[in-house]
Amino acid sequence: MDLITGTFSGLMSTSGFGLMEDYRQLVMIVLACVLLYLGIVKKFEPLLLVGIAFGMLLTNLPGGEVFHAQFWNGNNISYSEVLHDGGLLDLLYIGVKTGLYPSLIFLGVGAMTDFGPLIANPSSLFLGAAAQGGIFGALIIATILGFAPNVAASIAIIGGADGPTAIWLTKILAPDYLGPIAIAAYSYMALIPLIQPPIMKALTTKKEREIKMETLRPVSKEEKIIFPIMVTIVTVLILPTVAPLLGCLMLGNLLRECGVTERLSDTAQNNLMNIVTIFLSTSVGATAVYSTFLSWSTIKIIFLGLFAFCFATCCGLLFGKLMCVLSGGKVNPLIGSAGVSAVPMAARVSQVVGQKCNPSNFLLMHAMGPNVAGVIGSAVAAGCLLKLFG
Repeated sequence: MDLITGTFSGLMSTSGFGLMEDYRQLVMIVLACVLLYLGIVKKFEPLLLVGIAFGMLLTNLPGGEVFHAQFWNGNNISYSEVLHDGGLLDLLYIGVKTGLYPSLIFLGVGAMTDFGPLIANPSSLFLGAAAQGGIFGALIIATILGFAPNVAASIAIIGGADGPTAIWLTKILAPDYLGPIAIAAYSYMALIPLIQPPIMKALTTKKEREIKMETLRPVSKEEKIIFPIMVTIVTVLILPTVAPLLGCLMLGNLLRECGVTERLSDTAQNNLMNIVTIFLSTSVGATAVYSTFLSWSTIKIIFLGLFAFCFATCCGLLFGKLMCVLSGGKVNPLIGSAGVSAVPMAARVSQVVGQKCNPSNFLLMHAMGPNVAGVIGSAVAAGCLLKLFG
């Protein structure tokens, strides 16, 4: 009997139940399960949210030793120690820390995206640029609330609604805050269909939402090939820090459009994108360790991220209203909300809201212009912030 009792006691002391040190671990496990519910049942950005939530679950289950936050604290990271003593998610996190995964995600996004609507209507660039106002508005508020400039910049980039860009910038400027910032960025991307429509209806009239826009002109193959090359040359010459993200985005698009690299384009869109998404989401979720995630700073980041995203939507819509006036009522302001970087979800929301007011309204392709411009704009904004605060 004593042997059985001792064996049972030994098993319990070495199990996760015995190694549980803090009630906050239970809180994080519950939160991970809630995010899994939102991703699986509600289908909120499931390709990313499921991986993030499961990474969060693994890192907060005691005794698993899949991720060691102490390896990544400070600037003097010993990769030899990580490779020798690290867990599974430590090894995967190397791709986040080096900036590899966000750049590869942009490669896949570029290969999946048609830049034709932006080329056909270059004024869409202004809507994408206007929506980046959410980033700089949040930067000011975060600084006022006492965040260090580098942390404030990382929080502000949530307003771009671009998860890979947020990860890329945060892993350089404020790696200790990567977990809450990444989760906030992807959560708000997933909640676009809930967050944006009330703002769109509040800032536009029914008459404006009913505006039908003219069909976009056809874009030639030559234009689609020249565009990513010229954007890369001009942008990187002006702002070299943006080369990793924007370069991969434009390379992916060139693979799609040039007509001689179909196999590479298909790989970037499918196999590579899927593999990197798994690695990125689970390793980012693993950074949400209970000891650092459950804090007042995290709560502030969540609310600041929501403010940044809402303000970005407002900026895009208001600039859309201005373009509507200047064009004599030919531009539907709803496409301005698609200036955030969440491709193609934000454009689809513009289409849905517009069609509810006018069933014959088809805004999707018009909204894709600002949407693609938002991807470029968020990358440029991240490059500016890195140059200012890096």
